[in-house]
Amino acid sequence: MTIPYSKSSSRGPGSPDVVGFYDEASGSCQYICIDPATKKCALIDVVLDFNPARARTSTESADWALDWIEREGLTLEWILDTHPHADHLMAAAYLKQKTGAPNAIGEKVREIAGLWRDFYNTPGAFDPEADFDRLLADGDTFRIGDLDLHVMLSPGHTLGSITYVVGDAVFAHDTFMQPDSGTARADFPGGSAAMLYDSLMAILALPDEFRIFIGHDYGSEGRDDPAWESTVAEQKASNKHLGGGVEKDDYVKVREERDATLNLPDRMLHALQVNLRGGRLPEPEADGNSYFKIPANRF
Repeated sequence: MTIPYSKSSSRGPGSPDVVGFYDEASGSCQYICIDPATKKCALIDVVLDFNPARARTSTESADWALDWIEREGLTLEWILDTHPHADHLMAAAYLKQKTGAPNAIGEKVREIAGLWRDFYNTPGAFDPEADFDRLLADGDTFRIGDLDLHVMLSPGHTLGSITYVVGDAVFAHDTFMQPDSGTARADFPGGSAAMLYDSLMAILALPDEFRIFIGHDYGSEGRDDPAWESTVAEQKASNKHLGGGVEKDDYVKVREERDATLNLPDRMLHALQVNLRGGRLPEPEADGNSYFKIPANRF
């Protein structure tokens, strides 16, 4: 399996090396965030590969990342996700089982779980406190090696999305896309284009030279190769939806009109019931197999 990847090198003390790698099937961008001084690292938004036609999972993306970590002599300290993804299944549970490293996500996953218990008609399902080692709040800080990591609440795409800021590296998930593609959708349950605009503005308030690493790329007109890195300055100047200082009301109008034309991601109804378990499949039934529960006529 060939996985497109690139390395964005540290810019000096306090700045991480970032390895970005790409899942073509879901358009997902995944990251290894590395402290060059201590060789400690975190994995961010790693995909559990999934074939929706067969409802079959596999671990090529996660294993690629673990192989990189072993080859480079790194130590994995954290398994991080920015939100319960709708576009892909998360590999956090698999990575935790393989490595013993703790996993974390934003604390508002509790509220997201409440929404989806209703959609799946599973009142007793989803226990974030059991499936995640740490639930992160806006303003929380911790470390990857000697690097400080700061948590920003960035709702809009979901009500509980968080951004990780590590030195000059901003892991901005499903807020920004590449400047030639614009911004992420905001029409999932609990989402809001108005909240997303505020989250985008908070990220753009960071220094111009900060690197922004996004959650998804699907290419654009005139660009087929995946890309996932830009800067705050580049997003301010040329983002398709925001560049040049677009006002909030204008942005919300464009975003909501665009979202109204979009279908659900083809993995969404499978993914949420896994990701709200920290990447675990539903509990096996009497025959030893796990089964997805898909709501009919709810969306």
